[in-house]
Amino acid sequence: MGFQLQPNHPTIQGEIEHSLYKFTSEKIRIRGASRTDSGAHAQGQVVDFLSHSANQVALYPAGLNFYLPRDIRVQAAYQMVPSFHSRKDASSRIYRYHILNRRWPSPLGRHTNFWVRGLLDAEGMAAAAKNLVGEHDFRRLSPGFAADHSAVRTVYRWEVWRDDDKVIIECEANGFLRHLIRRANALLIEVGKGKWPKEIVTDVLKGECTGKIEWTSAPARGLCLMKVTYPNFWSQVCSEDETD
Repeated sequence: MGFQLQPNHPTIQGEIEHSLYKFTSEKIRIRGASRTDSGAHAQGQVVDFLSHSANQVALYPAGLNFYLPRDIRVQAAYQMVPSFHSRKDASSRIYRYHILNRRWPSPLGRHTNFWVRGLLDAEGMAAAAKNLVGEHDFRRLSPGFAADHSAVRTVYRWEVWRDDDKVIIECEANGFLRHLIRRANALLIEVGKGKWPKEIVTDVLKGECTGKIEWTSAPARGLCLMKVTYPNFWSQVCSEDETD
């Protein structure tokens, strides 16, 4: 399931809001730091919400987990200053993409890895990924992005390395457009297969080869939100006494 609330479909947001209602008896709307596609995963998602419940903050993880399905878990809860905004205050998001690169797929990892049989050139992928680093207009890697919105984002790193029979792609930026990571990673995988040279990334960003590429997105199951970073997170954490 994806994060964002959708009518008649199970979502992470919907499940958390339902558990909040059960725990606090309040109808609460949460805000997430980053939206994940259906089929993707999140290890370090951050959400914020306003509650008038008398429940102690320390009780929220256990209280919410009691009502949440087993594949969703709250790890910690903090009382924040009223101005805290999980999305707007974030300085970066870190995503990791897992590729299982061996002869046979893994039955146990089929929901968390993308299996590629042929040997990938991880070093070539890493060289191509460096062209994604910096400030760029990523509109061409985000299908359907609104023309009247800025598609400029700053990528701090986009790294690729091999770990035994796995190829890991990890990227960090101040924000990502919808489907940007999966589409860029699909391009890197094609570089790893030898189909495209590493310069293809620069050509795509410049719009010089859009007619040559059969656009695809890497499957969502290999993608995981690892961490959301904040420049001054702990300075915005306050004790419950401070908000009484």
